[in-house]
Amino acid sequence: MYEITSIDVGRAALRMAISESRQDEQNIRQLFAKQNMQTVAVDFGGEFIPSVKKIIERAVVAAQRQNLVPANHVGEGAVAGAVRNALEQIATKAVGLNVGGKIGIARHGEHLCVAVYFGVGVLNLNEVAVGLAHRSLPLG
Repeated sequence: MYEITSIDVGRAALRMAISESRQDEQNIRQLFAKQNMQTVAVDFGGEFIPSVKKIIERAVVAAQRQNLVPANHVGEGAVAGAVRNALEQIATKAVGLNVGGKIGIARHGEHLCVAVYFGVGVLNLNEVAVGLAHRSLPLG
């Protein structure tokens, strides 16, 4: 049987982040569930700097609600740290501008990955940005 690695979990998080609709999200979630991988996606938008805290909070809550991480400081810290790291990767493009898009989170075993995918810009002058981060999280 194929061993799922951190690269596979990162790919799953990115696939969730680029999903086009709620139905698409559900179909992708079912596909990954067959591989014993847990996934969730969350939409977000707003001015980048003021939204960072809200983006992190939404990701943590979504991961806890879908039982990807435990509702304790270890689980919360893993998600929050990965989201923050993914956001740092696109911050130079986003500072001072509006962002809108989706966060994808995936977990298999001790691997937790967070992907952020969104448009950055003003009015219709948008750029596209992607960030991806990994954390190890103990089982149980």
